[in-house]
Amino acid sequence: MRYSPLFMLLLLVFPSCEQEPASPVDLTPYVLELPPHFPYPSIPEDNKLTEARVALGKQLFYEPALSMDSTISCASCHKQALAFADDLPISPGVKGRLGFRNSPTLANLAYLSVVNKDGGVPKLDLQALVPIEDHAEMGLSVLQAADRLNEDPYYRDAFEKAYGDLANPFTITRALGAFQRTLISANSTYDQYLMGEVSLSPAQERGRLLFFSEQTDCSSCHGSFNFTENGFFNNGLYTTYEDWGRRRVTGLPEDDGVFRVPTLRNITMTAPYMHDGSLPDLQAVLQHYNSGGTAHPNKDARIRPLQLSEQQLLDLEAFLHTLTDTAFLTDPRFQ
Repeated sequence: MRYSPLFMLLLLVFPSCEQEPASPVDLTPYVLELPPHFPYPSIPEDNKLTEARVALGKQLFYEPALSMDSTISCASCHKQALAFADDLPISPGVKGRLGFRNSPTLANLAYLSVVNKDGGVPKLDLQALVPIEDHAEMGLSVLQAADRLNEDPYYRDAFEKAYGDLANPFTITRALGAFQRTLISANSTYDQYLMGEVSLSPAQERGRLLFFSEQTDCSSCHGSFNFTENGFFNNGLYTTYEDWGRRRVTGLPEDDGVFRVPTLRNITMTAPYMHDGSLPDLQAVLQHYNSGGTAHPNKDARIRPLQLSEQQLLDLEAFLHTLTDTAFLTDPRFQ
């Protein structure tokens, strides 16, 4: 992903370039629906959730005019039926161009402090600049995208209602961020189990105990309500990484091959796995961790041979299936 040279400049300029609103701004709050075991996410003061902002962000999420040739939208690579991920190792962008990273799920992005697999974007409200301007993704200047949107009376009115301003890099990225914060997945079988609504099968219960055990240490990286601690680690996938991961951001050799630990929510829907989509299914992922991975100087010490039996691997997989939130995959609020 190439970061636009305008990236930080736009941050500073556009919040101060807001015009007087032509029509009243709609400040009706958007209320997130969360179960008791989910904390309320931190929402930026300059982008409070409102009905108008979320509705605008949703429209933009499915808008192909944000791409160079009007063929690609955010939803092209982040499909709701796949937990807003994709089923290809690398999703094609405009003109079939390929990047180098697998499309991650967008579920529960509201809980991220920094964004992207390498943590290179400081907050969600800026992330959309990367795919919009990336040559291999949408390939369009965000300034050109704003001009296109402002030619449409629908969008002129929608941006005025949401932000009291026309489309510009600030309002485009904030609207997309607002919508993405509403993509809350919190109604899996496991959530229902926590709330006493269902029981787990024997295999799922054995898998749960294994997952949270010191024997596997799964939960030390994939802990908390969101099944990730949002840390950055090298998991021993390769001895040599073509994609440097977090080292591309920090320049530090100790960050070579280091990537964000993803959420495991809806993990059964988001194959193929890893930063490059190189592991095709859950069985391959479990075998990777059971083997202890490959030798790399940055490999985290928790990645070690686990010596789990075939039955234990099946039990772990059964537990991972309880993290699928089928309602999230079809929720009309996100369509």
